[in-house]
Amino acid sequence: MPGKDREEESGKYTTSYPDSDFIDAIQTLGGMAGTSEIAETVGCTRRTAYTRLQTLESEGQVTSRKVGNSLLWSVCD
Repeated sequence: MPGKDREEESGKYTTSYPDSDFIDAIQTLGGMAGTSEIAETVGCTRRTAYTRLQTLESEGQVTSRKVGNSLLWSVCD
């Protein structure tokens, strides 16, 4: 479940999603899933999911492969 964090400078609330939400979503969806499916499962926008998944990929936690016009994400071993 996302939490609400307040930015120091602006005072605005932002919604945050732990990394585990994205990893759990991939596993729940059968070990491989598209960005939109993951976003729907986590409860965030597709753009938020894509950005977070890219970060997780750069950290070596998930991997992606292009299938047609879509990216399929899976959790690294």
